[in-house]
Amino acid sequence: MVRIAVVDDNASYSSQMKAFLARYAEEKNEEIETEFFSDGLFLVENYQARYDIIFMDIQMKMMDGMEAAEKIRRMDPKVILIFVTNYAQYAIKGYAVRALNYVLKPINYFDFSAVLTESIEQIQHKVETFLMVRQPNGVVRVPASDIYYIESSNHTLIYHTVKKVLETRGTLKELEEKLKNCHFSKCNNCYLVNLEQVKRIEQNQVVVGTDALAISRPKKKAFLEDLTRYMGGQN
Repeated sequence: MVRIAVVDDNASYSSQMKAFLARYAEEKNEEIETEFFSDGLFLVENYQARYDIIFMDIQMKMMDGMEAAEKIRRMDPKVILIFVTNYAQYAIKGYAVRALNYVLKPINYFDFSAVLTESIEQIQHKVETFLMVRQPNGVVRVPASDIYYIESSNHTLIYHTVKKVLETRGTLKELEEKLKNCHFSKCNNCYLVNLEQVKRIEQNQVVVGTDALAISRPKKKAFLEDLTRYMGGQN
């Protein structure tokens, strides 16, 4: 099942996208669930990170696609963003929100199909890394992507995750090796941060989830370089 959101204030383009998605699902034998929104504002309001792909028009009345994409990216670092626009120069700006691709209007089915295939392949090939966190009553299996950051305090590791906070014995050094291919970086000696979950940088702090973590002077350059590479899609 691939969950897709289509955001466009032009009813005729939304209808065309609906027809294209139905055709694609039949041709590729792909199960697709689609929701349609007539403005970026309606998608952002009460947004839940449940979509795999978002097709986003850029020029809309209440909230344009770029602003909506920026807000969504803060809430959902994993969703695939694809811009749909009349002007390629607008879509090219999508690197700032890590947009995967863009589709030009008027929409051609074969171009649309190629972009959608690339997106679905990326979803299917993504391999999740799990950490086994020992607890008093057993072991908890935690997806790396669900971790906001890991804190080290007196040989105790504190996992701040989307669902809960877990504590176990260990060191950050051990975890750095396990997570070296999972977009994690140290903002100081006490915190190993999931770059997927970074909302913003404020002076010498990084905001992750609802927490603001200090970025130490010795770690600042390397941390910001790691974040820049990740945001630019180089990792």
